[in-house]
Amino acid sequence: MVCRIWVDADACPVKQEIVAAAKPFQAEVVFAASIAHSLERWREEGVRIIQLDPSDQSVDMYIANQLQAGDILVTQDLGLSALAMGKKAIVLSNRGQILHEEQMDYLLAARHAHARIRRGGGRTKGPKALTKEDRSNFQQTLTKVLAEQQEKRLGYRIDIRVYSDEGGKDE
Repeated sequence: MVCRIWVDADACPVKQEIVAAAKPFQAEVVFAASIAHSLERWREEGVRIIQLDPSDQSVDMYIANQLQAGDILVTQDLGLSALAMGKKAIVLSNRGQILHEEQMDYLLAARHAHARIRRGGGRTKGPKALTKEDRSNFQQTLTKVLAEQQEKRLGYRIDIRVYSDEGGKDE
């Protein structure tokens, strides 16, 4: 069984880190996005590109229907995250946070509360800009998850170390 990484690629800022982390493990990367987003620059060996119609939720529903237990999903979408967890997939945020079922009620409730504030004319904060440190943390977390998945498949441990090209904190 090959490890598969599904990416909700419409607004994913860590595509490069995903491809780099997947290569040493020969994991298949699947970028799924609407046809409104160009993904041609990511076409290479080990990367599959799925372009879907631009209707609301088409990418999310496609990914949810294709996910299998043990697959890895990278997304910012909490609804898709909840569906993926129901299928026993491993879910990572774009910042490298591994999401767990125990968190989902809180995260979905917070999302709903913020949406209500915005519908009422209020303002809420968006996410902080992604830093080099965030990208490095994401790649380290994904590499660790891939190593754990490979260990489960092969039955033995492989020690993998990740080194950042930048070598320092983002200023």
